[in-house]
Amino acid sequence: MEEVVKILKEAGLNSVPGTAAEILSDRVRKMVCPEKIRTKRWIEIVKTCHRMGIPTTSTMMYGTVETLEERAEHLLLLREIQKETRGFTEFVPLPFVSKNTELSSLGVRGPTFEESLKVHAVARLVLAGYINHLQASWVKLGPEGAMTMLFAGADDLGGTLFEENITREAGGEWGQVMTPQQLRSLIVRAGRIPRQRSTLYELLD
Repeated sequence: MEEVVKILKEAGLNSVPGTAAEILSDRVRKMVCPEKIRTKRWIEIVKTCHRMGIPTTSTMMYGTVETLEERAEHLLLLREIQKETRGFTEFVPLPFVSKNTELSSLGVRGPTFEESLKVHAVARLVLAGYINHLQASWVKLGPEGAMTMLFAGADDLGGTLFEENITREAGGEWGQVMTPQQLRSLIVRAGRIPRQRSTLYELLD
């Protein structure tokens, strides 16, 4: 793995998405994403990237079959990794969109909006001082929902994106593109000051 990361870095790679974390519990992963790597391997890969100078995001997909305890353990695990590596740029809570998924046929409906508010607020409290940027996903929550998360600890509204497919195919209703003007409008309506950033949270404007 280190050799692969080294080659990629030499070829120009300088950041990695910390996705596919879902819930970092093998009990949950066996049910939700049995073909994905297990928790230990995910941690090894992320720590290797951080150790070799490649930062990553961190995520949590919630609202499937996990318990509240497993959500808490996920957040605490990310905090412990960050204490060691300081390699996470942000945390992105991702509410599960269930409509067109196999889990939907089993009765899994995803989180309520109130749950999402609580997840964002608790994540801000748990990760403050370690992972200081919390991104709300307009793709998952919708523009109004993501804007509301700015009052629950989020300080970032994600990206403009183009041709987003994962959420759309799962039944997402909020489209594939958000223009910079639309994002700025949401932020101003929330009474906040819009700023454009780089992947590493360097202010660009």
